[in-house]
Amino acid sequence: EIIRSLDVKYLLVVFGGMVGFSSDDINKFLWMVRISGGVYPEVVESEYFNRNGEFRVDESVSDRMKNSLMYSMCYYRFGEIRSSWDSQGGYDRVRNCHIGHKDIKFRYLEEAFTSEHWMVRIYR
Repeated sequence: EIIRSLDVKYLLVVFGGMVGFSSDDINKFLWMVRISGGVYPEVVESEYFNRNGEFRVDESVSDRMKNSLMYSMCYYRFGEIRSSWDSQGGYDRVRNCHIGHKDIKFRYLEEAFTSEHWMVRIYR
């Protein structure tokens, strides 16, 4: 609804988990939450932390983070990615963990482009 009201055609995320690029959008995400919370009091930073008060994307990821558009856009299909040393799939090289939620489905978005090393991901 918000995306449509703003007449947004495409959404872009920078994701470094595949190649180890630490200046990606997941690492900047808490700043986005903090800025949003300054304008919209219903956005509460602590809801993005796990039970231990940590900002994590592994099996302890909070429900709010797991259900965020940022998490979904970065990690969509990432659980299918396996390397020779990672038979489980979905290993984030920046955060040094396997992602906690791999079954990501979109209702209103579709993947339009993902670069070879997954640094740039575009959805429509």
